Amino acid sequence: MSDNTHSNSTRRQFMNNTSRIAAATTFAGLAVPNVHAAENNTIQVALIGCGGRGTGAAADALSVKYGPIKLVAMADVFPHRLQASYNTLSRKFKPEQFDVPKERQFIGFDAYKKAIDSLSPGDVAIFTTPLTFRWVHFTYAIKKKVNVFMEKPLTADGPTSRRMIELGKQADANNLKVGVGLMSRHSRAMEEAYKRIRDGEIGDIISMRGYRMHGPGGSAFSEKWNGQGSELMWQISRFHSFVWASGGCFNDFYIHIVDHLCWMKDAWPVKAQAVGARHYKNAKSGQPYVDQNFDNYSVEYTFADGTKMHMDGRCINGAERIYSSYAHGTKGLAVLSSRGDVGLPSSIYKGQNVDPANMKWESKVDPRERNPKRNEWNDLVYAIRNDKPFNETERGVYASLTSSLGRIAAHTGKEWTLEKLLNSEHEYAPGADKFTSDSPAPLKSDSNGMYPVPQPGVVTDREF
Repeated sequence: MSDNTHSNSTRRQFMNNTSRIAAATTFAGLAVPNVHAAENNTIQVALIGCGGRGTGAAADALSVKYGPIKLVAMADVFPHRLQASYNTLSRKFKPEQFDVPKERQFIGFDAYKKAIDSLSPGDVAIFTTPLTFRWVHFTYAIKKKVNVFMEKPLTADGPTSRRMIELGKQADANNLKVGVGLMSRHSRAMEEAYKRIRDGEIGDIISMRGYRMHGPGGSAFSEKWNGQGSELMWQISRFHSFVWASGGCFNDFYIHIVDHLCWMKDAWPVKAQAVGARHYKNAKSGQPYVDQNFDNYSVEYTFADGTKMHMDGRCINGAERIYSSYAHGTKGLAVLSSRGDVGLPSSIYKGQNVDPANMKWESKVDPRERNPKRNEWNDLVYAIRNDKPFNETERGVYASLTSSLGRIAAHTGKEWTLEKLLNSEHEYAPGADKFTSDSPAPLKSDSNGMYPVPQPGVVTDREF
């Protein structure tokens, strides 16, 4: 299949996704009863993955304007994380919204089943564990006819991407609503920017660029495992350091900007080539870093019509901090995020410079809708309560694939196509549905406690 053929197919998938979902839901409704929340009108929620993002997602869920909604179960593989999340949420919310007694606090790799079993059909499960477990948890939620909110990214390789796309179709067939934590699509400023770009205010898009450049973040840079306890559990606790667990810092950190730039283009790129490097191999302690990330990335994505999109990422202290995104057109420039992943305001300028004298539009957002993470929950719960089509799975998978495409191009030093990555057979964590705390880690350290790292131009058919 040629790049153009694949792009046209991918673009049709992207553009027709909403109508496909609506049709699937309509036909599913002929055979499958509509799935609603509990009879007392309270939507119950289970949190699976109690780290910082999970705690934040639960707080957003409990703050929706389409209540009542209540958190009733929590699950994690680490007791201390569940306890910390419990303490934070119990202080913030009243008992009518937060009711998670000890018997509904579950620990272990099977804890997700117990948490979902605490729900009724039509309730909501939140998935905020490392991405390896997305397809595992999603499979069980569909079986139990539970709606889902799952954090980005969704996948890091071809096999799990194909699996998740199929699971998304099964969710449609069961009339389930699925939200994905790519909040740019729920930024009211970016929604308006998208409409204006589609209406031709900047002309035809000729290039796009995004930047996320700051110091080391999350668990992306790790020193050696101390050899105590489970290597698998240690890697999960440092998930940003390992491609199998998170897609690395490229996927987890840069996916928001990658996603909303592709949204403005109404397409996914067909290929990518990239550069990147590990400049700093030792921590301040002198111990070597053992993670699989580069310190910096620069990816050039190409769309079917030849348009380029550049994504630059850097995790280096003391270097220039740039964190924003732009779309250039034949008639002007759009600033999509002025700071951060979705920072207000968005704006449009005549010409190619951010010049206040040439500003044509600047976003004005109702204060009640300035939080896109809260917006995405309001949009999801509205769809549940009103039985409206809502399934962001496929788009979430393609955003994850596009991020993985840039990462693997940098890690191999070779041009990769989206089609090649989607159809690849290399799965980074096979058998994730069977993991226990005693399971071997998908990636084993050598005798010196080191893990394989990408070698561009040396290892070119896979990342490491």
